[in-house]
Amino acid sequence: MKKRTSVDLANEKSLSKLMFKLLPIQVLLSLIVVLNGIISSLFASNFIDIKAMSAVGLYAPILMLLGSINLMLVSGSTILCGECMGKNQIQEMRGVFSLDMAATFFIALVFSIGIFLLGKFQLVGFFTHEEELRPAFSTYLIGQSIGVIPFLFGNQLSSFLSLENKMRRNIVSSTAFIVSNIFFNFLFVQRMQMGVWGLSLASSLAAWVFFFVQAPCFLTNKSQFKFSAKNIHLKNLGQILKIGCPGALSNGCQTLRGLIVNRLLDIYVGAAGISAFCAANSLMTLVWCVPAGMVSVSRMVMSVGIGEEDRTAVANVMRVMFKKFCLLNNIMAAVIILSAAPLASLFYKDVSSSVFMMTVWGFRLLPLSLAPGSILQHFVCYGQASGKSIFVQLISVLDGVVFVSLWTAALIPGLGMNSVYWANVLNGLCVLAVILLHSIVCNKGFPKNMEELMVMPSAFGAPESERLEMTVKGIDDVVNLSKKVQDFCLERRVDQRRAFLAGLSLEEMAGNVVSHGFNKDKKSHSLEVRAIHKDQDVILRVRDDCVLFDPMARLSSQVDGDVSKNIGIRMVCAMAKSVNWQSIFGLNVLTIKI
Repeated sequence: MKKRTSVDLANEKSLSKLMFKLLPIQVLLSLIVVLNGIISSLFASNFIDIKAMSAVGLYAPILMLLGSINLMLVSGSTILCGECMGKNQIQEMRGVFSLDMAATFFIALVFSIGIFLLGKFQLVGFFTHEEELRPAFSTYLIGQSIGVIPFLFGNQLSSFLSLENKMRRNIVSSTAFIVSNIFFNFLFVQRMQMGVWGLSLASSLAAWVFFFVQAPCFLTNKSQFKFSAKNIHLKNLGQILKIGCPGALSNGCQTLRGLIVNRLLDIYVGAAGISAFCAANSLMTLVWCVPAGMVSVSRMVMSVGIGEEDRTAVANVMRVMFKKFCLLNNIMAAVIILSAAPLASLFYKDVSSSVFMMTVWGFRLLPLSLAPGSILQHFVCYGQASGKSIFVQLISVLDGVVFVSLWTAALIPGLGMNSVYWANVLNGLCVLAVILLHSIVCNKGFPKNMEELMVMPSAFGAPESERLEMTVKGIDDVVNLSKKVQDFCLERRVDQRRAFLAGLSLEEMAGNVVSHGFNKDKKSHSLEVRAIHKDQDVILRVRDDCVLFDPMARLSSQVDGDVSKNIGIRMVCAMAKSVNWQSIFGLNVLTIKI
């Protein structure tokens, strides 16, 4: 196994810093749907009646279906947009974004009308056979139909805001959603006594607040994501659905798994078992928002790396996951396990009851599945982004329904309630074994490094012999940069003129960043340089975390005609075949092709 260099470690550290910067808002976005349900349940149980609580529960399958559609669209479109950003294909990226917005609107409109009609004409016999529940649920559906469009749009736009590093807007919109949801529930349910209608109307109006806080960002010239009907290519819809389907498939499988497990508990344990599992699972749903946020971050970063054909960056995402995300998941698991009894007492006060101890064991065992589950979802994410659709669908089905159901059925006669908890733990281990077995079969041996574990195609990106990666920390590094790049080019039989131009271009642009960008504020900054030789071209990438600066915009905005200004940028643009700048996750990314 080849020893990793200081540059490799520096690149991993830089990527880790970026991923943890993106993580909090993605966790918050994952919490929104969960908190929405909790807020509605609290107001329904405390200020209305059991019919209102039942209405919230009956709407859960519809909400899960909407969530699955949202996940399919957002994962497929953000992965494609990330790849386009990595390739500097701005028009193609806007086409994917526009197609996603159009598809989201059409689907949301159909669901909104359909849910309204179900409520208006009380066509809810499929959901409940109890006549007394139908009026309340029908009213709840009418109110929820108002919020379907902003719900789907809001979840889509949040991911695109993250791609543009507009974290403040995401935080403001998420906070506005939660605060407005509580406010509208307090106003409509508690103060105005509007009952089920007020309960559903509150969450719908909060969804509109969420959407209206986000939308203005996409109407300004500063946004890279703009709706453009002329750039829409319907062929990309198939790609979005193909990439996003495994996530939706996983949700569907988990729904089926829940039905099977509940049936087994009903037969072998009874109502106490179902209640204990519901209690433990409800809190774990909140905890799972953290791994879900981790996966969202990795999906975005990995898709850009795949677009740039950057083998190192894609592998580093997985390294950060194994080293840091798994550690964080294990720390959370340890805290929950140690707090099992106090957590169970939040739901059941009688510590001598059987349901209390069943819930305690839920908090002792279910957290053990956090790290394996996070690892699995990262491999699903990588498979989605890299086109491994068959493998992704296989492990999604195995994880979603097969292993948990089989282990529960096998263990429940002997272990009773704890069989469900152990089944979730064993499920994670079994799926990880499948991932490792897949790697062993594809590599014809045990994987020796991260790229082999991921079964990364040898044709993907530039091989190690055809790429040069450097980290620049100061002006001294810039001085040596030109010679290193020239030597790299000459060793690959690039003609002397282009080798000289490549070295000069990098020295000029990296020097500008160090001289100006590093001194703009008091923060410490990093600059990563990559040179690759591919298809007879020399491709240079300069990436830094300084204040955003678009050199191409600087040239186009200069109107005084003074050719002595920005002479370095002018020189590079004149020498290069192409020069492109873009902001990705708030980083300056300059790509020069010689």
